[in-house]
Amino acid sequence: MTLTNKKTYDLVIVGAGASGFTAAYQASKNGLSVLLVEKGRHTGGSGDWVEGIFAVGSDMQKAKNVKLTKDDVLNEELDYSHFEADTNSWKQYIDHSAEMITWLRDLGVKYVDVQGLGSGNVTWHLMQGNGKQAIHTALEPQAKKVGTEIITSVAVKALHQDAHGTITGVTLESEADHHTETITTRAVILATGGYLNNQKLIDQDTNYNAHQLIPVNSGKNTGDGLNLAWGGIGAQKYRMGMAMLFGGYVKDPTKPAYLYRTSDMNGAVTQQSLLWVNENGNRFTNEEVVDNFAHAGNALFTQNRVFSILDQGAIDHLANTGLYKPMGTYFTEKKTLDELKPEIDQALAEKLPFIHKADSIAELAQALDMPDLVTTIARYNQLCETGEDTDYHKQAKFMVGVDQGPYYAFELGVGAFCTMGGLKVDLDNRVLDTNGQVIAGLYAAGNDAAGMLVGDTYGPNMPGTEGGYAFYSGRHSANTVTDYVHAHQTVTN
Repeated sequence: MTLTNKKTYDLVIVGAGASGFTAAYQASKNGLSVLLVEKGRHTGGSGDWVEGIFAVGSDMQKAKNVKLTKDDVLNEELDYSHFEADTNSWKQYIDHSAEMITWLRDLGVKYVDVQGLGSGNVTWHLMQGNGKQAIHTALEPQAKKVGTEIITSVAVKALHQDAHGTITGVTLESEADHHTETITTRAVILATGGYLNNQKLIDQDTNYNAHQLIPVNSGKNTGDGLNLAWGGIGAQKYRMGMAMLFGGYVKDPTKPAYLYRTSDMNGAVTQQSLLWVNENGNRFTNEEVVDNFAHAGNALFTQNRVFSILDQGAIDHLANTGLYKPMGTYFTEKKTLDELKPEIDQALAEKLPFIHKADSIAELAQALDMPDLVTTIARYNQLCETGEDTDYHKQAKFMVGVDQGPYYAFELGVGAFCTMGGLKVDLDNRVLDTNGQVIAGLYAAGNDAAGMLVGDTYGPNMPGTEGGYAFYSGRHSANTVTDYVHAHQTVTN
């Protein structure tokens, strides 16, 4: 039994996530024969969890009277990245961003609202049902309708070139029995989602402490597209080392990380600007840093271990009275954390390693071997009473005293959703070699190419930029591939 219906395609797309499905639909609609290859059993990947996408000048923003210009965004992003981001890539993306909102809506994507994120600008166009609905109820059925062939549990193991360096084919391998086949194609789009789940690349190409980093994604983003392009093809290794950090995240090595992503407990200990201490029990930052969750992640990485300290009073307030501040890393309309107490009780009953409870601060300090915790809490409570944080200048409304037992410590890691970068692309999303020259027939979209947009830290100041780029670059690369294939056919004929 063969892996594909045909032996020759105009385009092979590697990875069936947000960028892969967008490219597949657009290229098929343009009349190309398209094969979409997914190594996992299920399509969607980390794109299923995208909550909203970036745009400037959309009809939704105009309806809310959002005063944000294209020049504002460009200048802020260049400044935020210390001009490590590519100016022309940003200009192009910004210019087409509002168009993408409409384009996706016309395909069946529904939106909830446009909002900011923490202290960020109002650029986050929230999708009903997140990326999962956008992919599986809009893009995937539409792609099938216009002729895309989709295969799962199959990996692309090699890219092939002719004597001139032009892409000519790929080798496929069945994940079930490792049977291999080679098919020919005029072009390949790499849309494999980055390398967050590749321990070797994280250790080799980032400054993150892998012991603290908690990938919260599909688990399949192992750098496949990057390795295909680097190995034997000569693609340029570009802008490695940056992950989209979530800030603090419950550190539980016994369960899949995604289980905590929208839990009330995770929200309480990581997003409410309550007290954080390090392994010695010392405070180390203004906890309002959570307003920019990427900055929060950077701050947490300055310590060897981090704990969020809550007393029963804070827990009761969050569960019964209300939030101290809106949730930062995911969209929710919840006004109280009604599941917080049951989740804490369950974690304690299971004796999960990240949670600790004690009747006194001294007992908690002894259990965690934190020599400075008692002094830190006494100092913190004093500042809370005066209403002025002279140590780190946190606003008084977030200075919540830790003085009602029992007391809880939750160990935090640093959550991350994706990496951005690995391949250098031009404005047509064509992959470039180590000399900056185009590798004919090879394209990249989504996380694999998104290093063109960032410096060393993701920008929640413009929320939705990476999710939006996945959809935008998928469509854009499909259109440029179409031009390439048609031109190639003309030359061949």
